[in-house]
Amino acid sequence: MNDEQNPPAPPAVAAALPAYKDRSTGLVIFGILTLLLGGLAGLFALLMAASLLKAQPAKVPTVSGILMAFGIYGGLAATLICLGIGSLQARRWARALLLIFSWSWLIMGIFMTAIMPFFMGKVFASLPPNAQTGQPAMPPAAITGMVIGLTIFFFGFFVLVPAVWIFFYNSRQVKATCEARDPVPRWTDACPLPVLGFVLWTWLAVPMMLLWPLTGHAVMPCFGMFVAGLPAALFCVVVAAIWGVAGWWLYRLDARGWWLILVAMGLFTVSSLLTYANHDISELYQLQGLPQAQIDQMQKVGLLTGNRMAWISVLCMLPFLGYLLFIKKYLRKN
Repeated sequence: MNDEQNPPAPPAVAAALPAYKDRSTGLVIFGILTLLLGGLAGLFALLMAASLLKAQPAKVPTVSGILMAFGIYGGLAATLICLGIGSLQARRWARALLLIFSWSWLIMGIFMTAIMPFFMGKVFASLPPNAQTGQPAMPPAAITGMVIGLTIFFFGFFVLVPAVWIFFYNSRQVKATCEARDPVPRWTDACPLPVLGFVLWTWLAVPMMLLWPLTGHAVMPCFGMFVAGLPAALFCVVVAAIWGVAGWWLYRLDARGWWLILVAMGLFTVSSLLTYANHDISELYQLQGLPQAQIDQMQKVGLLTGNRMAWISVLCMLPFLGYLLFIKKYLRKN
């Protein structure tokens, strides 16, 4: 990286900036790498769309399939491309958002890598022999090799790679370079990054909840029962409204948003506990219209039990609650 002194900054800003090492070259390199990640996500979107057309050559692809292909991977591709361009231009908003994205990527990667050996081992062991080709079920040694290989891949791509991004964009030199080249305060400077990250995930849930009923698979656990159809759609709209309002309050560092999310998540957890205490998640998949053969295959893995889903609901709530308690110190008291 270039170790020369900082480039000229506006006179009003230069006096307030401490000496720093210019990291413009690093911002360009990581910007290009981020653009490549965006291109990879876009390629996945096209491959998923192509697989839908190949699987259903005489039919129009389903709405849920289109949303999955272009809503997830297409949105991710557009986001990464924008962030990569922002890094090339040393924009302070791009650095902030790339840090949030990288931390989210790392946390999800650690979780996925931790459950990979347990989950994928059961999946491979439950695969039946192929009667058409005469291929037998996978032997234990092959299953072990596949699990180890996938675990190494997940650890490298979902743990090591985002850790490198965090190491670079979290540098004080990178922060100073972006502030010198982009001296105007941006919307990402309105609240601390830990709060902003939580806000962005909250806002991301809003369009997801609104689009979910359009897929035809919206089924929600609701205090001891599963609701589908119009009640589930209304449930999604209410949740989207709660997340939108709470996210705005949190962005303004208003403690009302914190309390709203805490109460809502508490109610959702109780609702899930009551529902999965009496129902298996296989009932939810049946209401979503999944083929019975696919549900039977998932049951062989041993994950479709109400008791287990109840514990998963509680365990997922604990880190969420811990982070919520962590960001409370940044909020204003009314």
